[in-house]
Amino acid sequence: MKRLLIVSAVIELGAGLALMCVPAATVLLLLRSPLESSAVITLARVAGAALLALGVACWLASTDVGSRAARGVVMGMTVYNVGAVVALGLVGIQSPPVGVALWPAVVLHVIMTSWCVKALRKKPTQIDADLTP
Repeated sequence: MKRLLIVSAVIELGAGLALMCVPAATVLLLLRSPLESSAVITLARVAGAALLALGVACWLASTDVGSRAARGVVMGMTVYNVGAVVALGLVGIQSPPVGVALWPAVVLHVIMTSWCVKALRKKPTQIDADLTP
């Protein structure tokens, strides 16, 4: 689970920084659509901040992989990755042509979803068992 959390942290920190620092370029790569209003750019930056928060949570949880909290972070990442697959996949299907990075992003989120599910299916560690009431 440690490697999963570190890889998730790196991916989400990178995506979050990209959306916060260069939202128009990031969205253009994904959706091949320009960000034309300050409101949409602001929302892209807020999404970037959310991804940064996920990245930080993953990074911090990677130092305590035997805890229930770390499993909770992985569960949250599972929900996020499934949501990203659905949202990005629907855009790709309903609104072609799309940006060059869209389908690789969908594939990456499918892989990360599978990895999260695999990690969650493993038997909890003894630390988890000791914490269960």
